Amino acid sequence: MKYEDPSCAYCPDTVRACRVGESAERGPGYCPSKVDQDGIDEAAGKYDDAEIRRIAQVSAVVEAEGYCQWTRVQEICEFAKRMGFKKIGIATCISFVDHAKVLSGILESHGFEVASVACKHGGIAKEELGLKDEEKIRPGTYESMCNPVGQAALLKRAGCELNVVLGLCVGHDSLFFKHAAGLSTVLVAKDRVLAHNPIGALNLADTYYSKLWGPDRPAKPPKIPAEGRRKG
Repeated sequence: MKYEDPSCAYCPDTVRACRVGESAERGPGYCPSKVDQDGIDEAAGKYDDAEIRRIAQVSAVVEAEGYCQWTRVQEICEFAKRMGFKKIGIATCISFVDHAKVLSGILESHGFEVASVACKHGGIAKEELGLKDEEKIRPGTYESMCNPVGQAALLKRAGCELNVVLGLCVGHDSLFFKHAAGLSTVLVAKDRVLAHNPIGALNLADTYYSKLWGPDRPAKPPKIPAEGRRKG
């Protein structure tokens, strides 16, 4: 184990000392408090900014009040209300447009204005990106490229204060976040194989989905304790 980099992923489930303010005393050698205290201090100073502090405060209150009671849709509504947002944007995969309609209706029922844009808007051919026909999902047919940069721009021009990502592909979501204005959150992370429940692959990584491991798989791969799956 390298101790030069923070490695919270390897913190024993019996430690997790940061939860109770004991990082410096009980944290393992790769705990951020041991290897990057300067970075922690620098980040802490950012919360002196009024906007950042308010976002963090509202997020914490919503987490506490809705803990194990509110769905993520409810949490988004509560967060947006308490932040005083008026307009919410939905950046959706074209395959989730029906879900986007339901989400838009729910948000509007809470008094929000909503703008939504699908990933295929503009109908730009994948060939415009330099893709070859054999690199498409269905070679020999017309396929529009996903356009997350355009989604971000459209929602910015619409004046959205909070963006909700609904099922964008890996990488496309990254481009959306890179170009989005204001705050963004994720409602659905796409995983077509697991019914959009990507954490299922991690829960089953030591059994059914052991095929996920690469050639350097450890002799005793880590397992997720049952209680660890329930902690927030």
